[in-house]
Amino acid sequence: MSATEEHAGDRPVSTGSLAHRVPDLGALELLLAVARLGSLGGAARELGITQPAASSRIRSMERRLGVALVDRSPRGSRLTDAGALVTDWARRIVEAAEVFDAGAQALRDRRDSRLRVAASMTIAEYLLPGWLIALRAQRPDTAVSLLAGNSAAVAERLVSGEADVGFVEGLTVPAGLDSAVIARDRLIVVTAPTHAWARRRRPLAAAELAATALILREKGSGTRQVLDAALGGLARPLIELSSTTAVKAAVVSGAGPAVLSELAVGEELAMRRLVRVPVDGVALARDLRAVWPTGHRPTGPARDLLALTRA
Repeated sequence: MSATEEHAGDRPVSTGSLAHRVPDLGALELLLAVARLGSLGGAARELGITQPAASSRIRSMERRLGVALVDRSPRGSRLTDAGALVTDWARRIVEAAEVFDAGAQALRDRRDSRLRVAASMTIAEYLLPGWLIALRAQRPDTAVSLLAGNSAAVAERLVSGEADVGFVEGLTVPAGLDSAVIARDRLIVVTAPTHAWARRRRPLAAAELAATALILREKGSGTRQVLDAALGGLARPLIELSSTTAVKAAVVSGAGPAVLSELAVGEELAMRRLVRVPVDGVALARDLRAVWPTGHRPTGPARDLLALTRA
């Protein structure tokens, strides 16, 4: 019985979505290879599959279309008249797919050519430089820009599309963003060595800390958010400053005590330019989070940067 007779009674499925009625690209590429090489075995080798797998794929395509496409014989494989016609259509589909693939690659190349990162101040100053150096080694052709600001500003930049990925330090995830915890941090009370607290033998109580005017980060910063929550919103500002570096400089000068991230004051503590003041009964731990617009998980360089934060 010829292949044509074998499939004479077959009826294609004519309902459902187009994806259920049209062969997939792999099957169409196989048919084109058979037409070009005149051999099912040769086509299978070219595409890196076994000959039984190639035969099965051709039979499946014939059943789906309801026509015989290939006559098989000991001398090789020959397209039927219907197979030759389907091959012409298949060539156009594969060529269109190649255009589609090239366009998608161009979009990926454009995405991968730049990375816009928004980060709150502590992460921007003390963690991101190392991560970005490591990313540069992986993606030397990606241009990276870093926008530093408080946690509220980071959220605004992500929601408005000004940044691809962000990092924040607050207690909560800003509205409109998804997140992943990348590290833990702790805030500590620091003061100049000349301050009276530097000579304390007993830890500070929460009430004493709340009653003291402090050098603070501005509202909207993750550091301020954690401190306000720990003190029930009772933190008293002596001075409000918009960067961790400015707060440290004010404390070192003797202007007053402050509450800052452990990450930010390691060098100053080691050099005794600042003194850590123990505190009792104040919850100052926080999560550091990567954030991105809800439903748009980072891809490309942004995804690679996130992987480096957990390395």
